[in-house]
Amino acid sequence: MQKTRTFKDRMFLVIKGLAMGAANKVPGVSGGVVAFVAGFYEEFIFSLQRVNSTALKLLLNGRFKSLYNYINGKFLGLLFLGMIISYFSVSKLLDYLIINYQLYVWSTFFGMILGSIYYITKDFKAWNSKTITALALGALVGLGISFLDPSKENDNLWFVFFCGIVSVSGMTLPGFSGSFILILLGNYVLLLVDSVNALYDTIADIFSGNFEFLKNEARVRMLKVLSIFTLGSVTGLVTFSHILNYILKHYKNITLATIAGFIIGSLGVVWPWKKTIYKTDINGNSILDSTGKQVIENYQRFLPEITSETYIAMAYIALGIAIVLGLEWYGQHTRQHKT
Repeated sequence: MQKTRTFKDRMFLVIKGLAMGAANKVPGVSGGVVAFVAGFYEEFIFSLQRVNSTALKLLLNGRFKSLYNYINGKFLGLLFLGMIISYFSVSKLLDYLIINYQLYVWSTFFGMILGSIYYITKDFKAWNSKTITALALGALVGLGISFLDPSKENDNLWFVFFCGIVSVSGMTLPGFSGSFILILLGNYVLLLVDSVNALYDTIADIFSGNFEFLKNEARVRMLKVLSIFTLGSVTGLVTFSHILNYILKHYKNITLATIAGFIIGSLGVVWPWKKTIYKTDINGNSILDSTGKQVIENYQRFLPEITSETYIAMAYIALGIAIVLGLEWYGQHTRQHKT
């Protein structure tokens, strides 16, 4: 699965990582969809499943170059570099856009998912009773998840570790939004806002030579929570990749049909016309996170009225579809050029 990559290929891998990272942080959007549509999903899963006992032996024996080649290190390194950059930059821009232009952002995502469904199903020829059933079940599960009520926040470290495992589902299972799962588990703000802000503050303190944070129990607790969450995420990423690599080899058509179902079901999460329901205390006052933003509890969906704003939203849906079709065209053009 190792490939010779030009500088242009490497830059595009970083950009794809940026897109995956941004998508993973937005509730309702799956980074796995980006990997699927951009044409590197199977290489991504294959590379992750090479993180196994053989890789551990190479690491312990100090054979770092062999380890790098074995796990497709250049591919994973560039992709994760993009994700990390995205986590600390592009995702911040998305946060701003969702707050200020929520309808248009969700419309674009809705269009991208519609385009993804077309992309995945247009060349799929193995429709039969099994794959149709898999499609239907995947859609029902995806849709059912989108209408569940969120739980309360829980910073128990074992639960945080479990959240880490579950949160990476969006990277390995197209259509499953890891960040939306965290909302349902009640820990989206704790793990993707509060703990990350604690890391920001800690890095800033270290660079300024201020180590007083070591005496701040709340800060240390947040850093511990983030560490356990990261450990759980890595565990989940490797575990899911091994499982998916196996089923893609042995049940590829059923797996692809199920993934298509997940993506169809996720349309309920990214439906553009919805009212955000924020959490309140027993007195009806809004609950704020550490950044002063209101904490989201769920969404109330509705059918739009025909207004100029609705037409603009529909144009953004068309833009989302065009983005996916453009990615598809680019992928085909690149493959043809190489051959």
